[in-house]
Amino acid sequence: MTTAAITPSRVLRSEWHKLWTVRSTWITVLTSAALLLGVGILMGATYTSGGGDSDVDTVVLTLYGSQLGGIALAVLGILVTAGEYATGMIRATLTAVPRRLPVLWAKAAVYTTTVFTISLLTALLTFLTAQVFLSDTDQAASLTDDGVLAAVAGNAAGVTLLGLIALGLGAALRSVPGAIGAFVGGVLIVPEILGMLPYEAMDTVVRYFPTQAAGALGSATPLPGAASPGAALLALLLWAAAALAVPALLLKRRDV
Repeated sequence: MTTAAITPSRVLRSEWHKLWTVRSTWITVLTSAALLLGVGILMGATYTSGGGDSDVDTVVLTLYGSQLGGIALAVLGILVTAGEYATGMIRATLTAVPRRLPVLWAKAAVYTTTVFTISLLTALLTFLTAQVFLSDTDQAASLTDDGVLAAVAGNAAGVTLLGLIALGLGAALRSVPGAIGAFVGGVLIVPEILGMLPYEAMDTVVRYFPTQAAGALGSATPLPGAASPGAALLALLLWAAAALAVPALLLKRRDV
């Protein structure tokens, strides 16, 4: 009797099927897309020139819903990893792939590809739809304007990398509620608290935290006090790498 060899492509295919055969994937993806598109249309339809949002970057204004949609995709990232521990499926997965680490890398690769593609397409659709309402206002813009397309892509990249951090937290903590709490507390709340401290050095540090770096990536014009797009992308990549390095180490040292 012969058995099929374990190859990277087969592990990737397995993780792809697992991602798309569970109801939670469809729910979180559709929720994220609906939030981004719905808020974008609302912002465009209710905007008036010279109002309180006239100084807001056009891409930030139209893609404001990505803050909510990104949370849904972060939950998906947690479910991709911690969800298997909750159901016990992880035992079968690691029995089939005893080297373990290829499973984590495959999950991260499948999640990153899926979320970036969906986020980018939804962001493009949202921006173009919102611009239908903004065409006669001071927020009118097109994808060919300086920095606009890069900001739309940066928004998708920021959402994806935040979700990848959540995926790493899920793999490290092996608990869906625990990872959600760690993401909300550590990634979303802690930087806001640190930013209120009366220290100039703290402002410099906070701008490279995940949510702040993601915000800098999604703006067509430089945000006051924010990191440059290049520095923000590097910071997010380092955060995501660190979030994956911890569970990778634990997978090699700890039982299921």
